[in-house]
Amino acid sequence: MSDSVTVTVPARLHLGFLDLNGELGRRFGSIGLPLSGLRTRVTVSAATRMQVVGPDSDRARRYVEILCDALGLRGAHRVDIEEAIPSHAGLGSGTQLALALAAAIRKLHGLPLDIRGDAMRLGRGGRSGIGIGLFDGGGVVVDGGRGPANTVAPVISRIPFPSAWRIVLVLDPARSGVHGAEEGVAMAKLAPMPPATAAQICRLVLMQAMPALVETDLASFAAAISEMQALLGAYFAPVQGGGAFTSPAVAAALDLLEEEGALGRGQSSWGPTGFTFARTREQAEKLVALARKQCRGLDIRACEGLNHGAHITAHADAVMPHP
Repeated sequence: MSDSVTVTVPARLHLGFLDLNGELGRRFGSIGLPLSGLRTRVTVSAATRMQVVGPDSDRARRYVEILCDALGLRGAHRVDIEEAIPSHAGLGSGTQLALALAAAIRKLHGLPLDIRGDAMRLGRGGRSGIGIGLFDGGGVVVDGGRGPANTVAPVISRIPFPSAWRIVLVLDPARSGVHGAEEGVAMAKLAPMPPATAAQICRLVLMQAMPALVETDLASFAAAISEMQALLGAYFAPVQGGGAFTSPAVAAALDLLEEEGALGRGQSSWGPTGFTFARTREQAEKLVALARKQCRGLDIRACEGLNHGAHITAHADAVMPHP
């Protein structure tokens, strides 16, 4: 049994759902990637009484209690949440916190990792499987949605994100995206997606976005994601204020960034976080500097797309990528 374990996991960008119709027997499916600059970092150690310190502590305490009960673990733990992905911003904070804690507790007790199983135990991955698929590996991941077995969506593709490209992220700290029980209510209000719309999204992913990644063709990749996002934005508009974006300020910032040369646009999950793409680090930095001057109240930053998942550190050992 280790003295303590630290797990660091990056935020994830949700580029969109593939199929919200479900007539083929699988629903949702999604595409996304991990980001630099925003992460959750937790350290778990044995303790004489349960202690949880840091942001999102109530949720973390609940996850630890559920997992320890499911695994039959005795004894108390101290949880230090040293960094946390912003909550309810569309960046996967809940799933990454849950999986980070599960990995830390398992490593602490010498148990094998069970990412998919623990995700189900902790109630994560009910729709998108991207956060789970990205925990143990990076790149642009496509998951196949949930089928009749109602298990965690399988990863069906993983393609490295080109190292030169950058994502320009636009966060609105004044707003929150749909989350929790509210998300289930919102989804229930929506009619099934027309089959033709789901088919077009899948075609955009398979026949444009994925080949463009392999060929490092950012213009084609960004165009595919933009069209996909436009279709999804129109579908979700009735339950997110009538528009394709939860935050009008984020939408305005993306307009400005596109005028200045950024490629593509979209909203991560329910938002309010928006994104666009730049060809290089230098271009991204110029875009960020310009947008920060003109878009007050927003958090605008350049991020790399990561080709690794979580990192796990036990004792004072070197960082070990998983798997």
